[in-house]
Amino acid sequence: MKLSPSQIVNYLDQHVVGQDDAKKQLAVAVYTHYKKIEIAQPENLEIVKSNVLLVGPTGTGKTLLCETLSRALDVPFVTGNATSLAQSEYVNEEIEAILLRLIERAEGDVARAQRGIIFIDEIDKLKAPPEEGGHVRSPSGERVQHALLKIMEGAPIKLKAGGHIDSTQILFICGGAFVGIDEILAETHTFGFIATGEDDNQKVLDRLNARIKPTDLFRFGLIPEFAGRLPIVARVKPLSREMMVRIMTEPKNAIYKQFRAILAGAGVELAIAPQVFEQIADLAMEYRAGARSLRGIFEEMLMPALYLVPDHPEVKQIVFVSLYDEPRYLGSKPAA
Repeated sequence: MKLSPSQIVNYLDQHVVGQDDAKKQLAVAVYTHYKKIEIAQPENLEIVKSNVLLVGPTGTGKTLLCETLSRALDVPFVTGNATSLAQSEYVNEEIEAILLRLIERAEGDVARAQRGIIFIDEIDKLKAPPEEGGHVRSPSGERVQHALLKIMEGAPIKLKAGGHIDSTQILFICGGAFVGIDEILAETHTFGFIATGEDDNQKVLDRLNARIKPTDLFRFGLIPEFAGRLPIVARVKPLSREMMVRIMTEPKNAIYKQFRAILAGAGVELAIAPQVFEQIADLAMEYRAGARSLRGIFEEMLMPALYLVPDHPEVKQIVFVSLYDEPRYLGSKPAA
């Protein structure tokens, strides 16, 4: 493992805003995972994996965290969707398709694919909505959990398309919103003591209260065997208005930086006033879809300008002072 946990976090910080606790947990998890592989191979030891569960509202960056993590580690990465798996009549074929995509991402190198990362989103959808008297699992959701167990715990898998792949070293990260999990935590987490007033003690208590145990996941609707394959649970926090603004402007591939570069290629400077980002963030907060709303609102705002620029080379600067007003188009100074 070339990168230390702190170096992994530093890389994530360049691309993902906030979520400091989740970044640290992910960094330590992947560092430990690949260290286990390094040690196990020469010593002929059996790998006991610690797969990861990311819990947090939609649009808070769970997929982005995992994708960025794979780039930092330079390992193949693919995503799957638990809802699609549950709706399929042929679950094992759908799972095989995920493994085949991982091999494709590794450019056909099976050995490299076997050290990759698979992210399965909406894992919380593998259960039925709660009925009166308790939580009831969906038969289709439980079927998918059993199907995923084999590859998550690690096993040689024969592919119908030909060949084999061993999932023993593949790191699985599952994600979901888990709406209602906090109510379960409120019932199950009773520590019987309070903080002494010191900040460090309060942080410990807050972390204990927020920690999701396998038994909580079982009560939510995951089968015990499946919950047990996800020993590391990280919480991803809802996005604040300030974080929304930072997402648009700070990361290396921030949407503002992308469009500034696109327009700069046409000889046009893009300038957006700070209050515009705040207005976009306010609108995105109303949509309740997290950061996923930001790009659509941003591109809709820019659309008239992007339509105009190619046909008007005299435009040298575009200035936005409000999301709800037309932009200002500024041309070059007339020759003296």
